[in-house]
Amino acid sequence: MESDRGSARFCPRSGPFGPVERVGVSGKRRLETGASPERRGGRRARGRGTRAAKRPDSVVRRLLPQALVVAFLAGGTTSFVAQDRAIRLDVDGRPRALHTFADDVDALLAEEGVRVGEHDLVAPAPDTPLAGGDAIAVRYGRPVRLTLDGRRHQVWTTAQTVDGALRELGVRAEGAYLSASRSQSIGRAGLALDVRTERAVTVMADGRARTLRTNAATVGEAVAEAGITLGPDDTLSAPADSFPRDGQTVTVTRVTGGQEVREEEIPFRTERTYDPTLLKGTEVVTRPGRPGLRRITYLLRTVDGVRQEPRRAGTEVVRRPRRQVVKVGTKAAPRSVAGTDALDWHGLAACESGGDPHAVDSSGTYGGLYQFDARTWHSLGGTGLPQDASESEQTYRAKKLYARRGESPWPHCGERLHG
Repeated sequence: MESDRGSARFCPRSGPFGPVERVGVSGKRRLETGASPERRGGRRARGRGTRAAKRPDSVVRRLLPQALVVAFLAGGTTSFVAQDRAIRLDVDGRPRALHTFADDVDALLAEEGVRVGEHDLVAPAPDTPLAGGDAIAVRYGRPVRLTLDGRRHQVWTTAQTVDGALRELGVRAEGAYLSASRSQSIGRAGLALDVRTERAVTVMADGRARTLRTNAATVGEAVAEAGITLGPDDTLSAPADSFPRDGQTVTVTRVTGGQEVREEEIPFRTERTYDPTLLKGTEVVTRPGRPGLRRITYLLRTVDGVRQEPRRAGTEVVRRPRRQVVKVGTKAAPRSVAGTDALDWHGLAACESGGDPHAVDSSGTYGGLYQFDARTWHSLGGTGLPQDASESEQTYRAKKLYARRGESPWPHCGERLHG
């Protein structure tokens, strides 16, 4: 073998831990493989004792760090694998599989950015610990503006269809009216739903009772479904726009109406003025009065065939009345005419007019107690008509007439003057 100063030569020899690496004087590394037997033997003998004493501590020092690293890595890997959980998460009907290190349901939802509110459903509960293979379901709440048989409610449901919401809310909708299809989906914004369940309603009309099952929205609709036609003036025992309740009885009252126009006289007023030229007790109509005329409209009403009292609805004045003017005498009347006081004037009056100072014969020509005609009356100083004069004046004028013509003005009753 060349000296240490020569170049190193590699031989296929190794020690117990592999080839022995040497560094020569030249500074180059080489493997010692070919020393002389003496050198080898002596060096080997000296080295054996040294290596035998030093080998255990050296090996421990070399292998312990490596073993610790391997143990740490092995333990960490086992822990890492143990904490990674396979979970199935279903959010509002959209399932997905995922792996998570979250400890419970709430942490998982936060990790996945799933926010839930007071009306949302989470199963299992948010504080439930997680284990591999768990299934988590989240159902969002949806607002439903429910009108059930006329009553309004604000409710929440996690169902995604109208049919599911009805079942979840416990609404029995067999035979009911629904404002939306059962299969209609309910979005996160919710919907308005009108539900009218089937009810028994009895309608009384025209002496008959009709009972029907209906989901009508109003009493008026239920009456129409019963086949009853209402007249323009007919009435119902319940408001037509009210909601019909189960077991309710609605009575129809048949009302017919009309109107009638009647004409009525408006009486005139009488104005009296005093006249000193007329005998006391004498009244003379200087301007006859004329009654007015009014038209009155009455509303006629018949309820279930019974005629009601007409109700006055309006009045129209067709013609205004004209007042009557009468002169009233204030002059003292003479009490007698010579030669006539002893005659029976009461008997004559009874025969001529039945004793009525205002009597008028059927022809309208003669009037008063003694049946004067107007011409004779005026010739005796009378004014107006004899039947309008007082009894005393009429008797006075009759006495004057007798003084002129005797009994002849009374051909049938004149003899009564003599009893």
